[in-house]
Amino acid sequence: MDYGSAFAFSAPLAVGLAAFGSGIGLGLAVKGAMEALGRQPEASGKILTILIIGAALIEALTIYALIVFFITLGKTG
Repeated sequence: MDYGSAFAFSAPLAVGLAAFGSGIGLGLAVKGAMEALGRQPEASGKILTILIIGAALIEALTIYALIVFFITLGKTG
């Protein structure tokens, strides 16, 4: 197996793992926000603002993994 075929098998798997980790992290963040809203409904604006910022950062990591995948795919192809 040469370098190109090894990359063709491993790179999509790595992006999939990044997306899977992002999904787990986002699920835990939403779970925590829902528990916080259940305990203190009057702080909903502050909690939801922090949740949206955190979700954007989590999703940004997955997008970075996808960008790195496409950059390295372009250099190997």
